[in-house]
Amino acid sequence: MARTRFVGDAGLTARMTTVMFLLGAVFVALIVVLMLIFPARYAPFIAVIGLGIAWWQWYSSDSIAMKAMRAREVTPQQAPELHAMIDRLCALADMPKPRVGVADTDLPNAFATGRSPKRSVVVVTTGILHRLDAEELEGVLAHELSHVAHRDVLVMTVASSAGIIAGMLARGSQYGAIFGGGRDRRGNNNGLPVWLVVLVVSLVVYAVSFLLLRLLSRYRELSADRAGAQLTMKPQALASALQKITGEINRIPQRDLRAAQSMNAFFIAPAIGGVSLRTLTSTHPSLEQRLEQLARIEAELGRPNV
Repeated sequence: MARTRFVGDAGLTARMTTVMFLLGAVFVALIVVLMLIFPARYAPFIAVIGLGIAWWQWYSSDSIAMKAMRAREVTPQQAPELHAMIDRLCALADMPKPRVGVADTDLPNAFATGRSPKRSVVVVTTGILHRLDAEELEGVLAHELSHVAHRDVLVMTVASSAGIIAGMLARGSQYGAIFGGGRDRRGNNNGLPVWLVVLVVSLVVYAVSFLLLRLLSRYRELSADRAGAQLTMKPQALASALQKITGEINRIPQRDLRAAQSMNAFFIAPAIGGVSLRTLTSTHPSLEQRLEQLARIEAELGRPNV
């Protein structure tokens, strides 16, 4: 974690380390299996492609997320109140100021991304700017800044690479099935078809990546709620913001929610309306869990020191 005044979280650090280690092992296993399946001459290309995707995810994480939300970077002249609020929070947290972005969408949300605190960006939507008051918006921004300080955005970005590669391989193996690709690395037609082996391995890697990232993502959201609320000393403002955001998301058309769901892991609240199977595998803890935690922090802050 970067040295800031945000409350440290040993549990988050332990989880990030564990997830990176396990996903790294899965990633290496995937590359090794592919090298065993395909002819040896392809091994260097497989390794380079895998590492290249991971590097590109890390290096371009901020620009990829900005493009996905059609967000634009704004200057202090273009958004003076937003910049002033982030200036105050960064001074309070003793951390470098990230870039500031705005996404022109009615979906009320916010996210932070970037490969390092100096290359990070905090983005809010026009929908959230129109719906929250100053204290609520400050709570949301403190939450997002804590992600930057804890560096968990970077871990989520890099860790997602294994799932992306597995998804690409699964789709590629389907083409192999269509076109009859069934030879092994020696060119024989014996044994299981190559495309089937690649498909099974890819699905296993994707499933492991999916579960590990969900477990990390839920914890990191609770951690960011705690750190943001303790920095501003106004947990009730963040609680109010989360209730407003969740309520308003339920009013957004499903078509618009589906268009933004690729960013769910980075949003302060997932772009999911109502309760369904998707909420059971959500990247976020339930609203009730988050509100209960903020209520406990409110009680602790109001308790007189003995």
